[in-house]
Amino acid sequence: MTVMKNLAAAAAVSFALAAHAAPADSLPTTGTLVVVPAFGEVKHANDQVIATLAIEEQDKDKAAAASRVNQKMKQGLDIVKAADPQAKLKTQGYYTYPVYPEDRPLPNGQMPKQRVPTAWRVGQYLEVTTTNLDKLPKTVAAAQKVLTLNGLQFGLTPETTKKLDDERIAATYKNLNERINSIANAMGRKVGDAVLDTVDFEGSGNYVREQAQAAPMMMRAKMADSAEVAEPSFEPGETTLQMQLVGKVRFK
Repeated sequence: MTVMKNLAAAAAVSFALAAHAAPADSLPTTGTLVVVPAFGEVKHANDQVIATLAIEEQDKDKAAAASRVNQKMKQGLDIVKAADPQAKLKTQGYYTYPVYPEDRPLPNGQMPKQRVPTAWRVGQYLEVTTTNLDKLPKTVAAAQKVLTLNGLQFGLTPETTKKLDDERIAATYKNLNERINSIANAMGRKVGDAVLDTVDFEGSGNYVREQAQAAPMMMRAKMADSAEVAEPSFEPGETTLQMQLVGKVRFK
């Protein structure tokens, strides 16, 4: 009896192992529509910078503050033009704000008096766009004799962006073909049996724009007029352009 039980158990184990080792039937793939996401990216050293320079003056006399701002901005413009003749300049953000005395708590029952400005703050910004990155430290240092550096934004010229966009599309489409090959092999099909039904470059909505563009750092440090300024150090870095597309492939 014991021998019979052992034989039955051995037979059951052998049957289970054989069933486990047997290859599973493949699902039919004729007419299958496969949605394939693809991804591509390209990198390039930044070849353009937008530098924001600024001037701000404060005075009890609003006209005096505005006059100094106008004079120093004119000086700053002349300095930048001489240091980098090919730079594109744009003045912007002219402002005039009243400066009020600090509020102090009043005894109970007393009404606050009408606030009167004690001074006026006047300022203006200058945007400098240039591809002359080698001379950027010298240009900025020269401008800082009069103006302050308010921010830097490195990026790519429109011409470089256009060139990289062509490369980005090619890289993404290449990745799509590579993934279709991998999927066909996994399904036990030939790539020749697949027909590319749709390529959607925008339906995913997952374009990742230039990520290396940092927000300008705001500064209010004021420098002595006509003082010599040591050249600052800048690293332009690089920009990465990415793209995602979705392809639909149908197997015959």
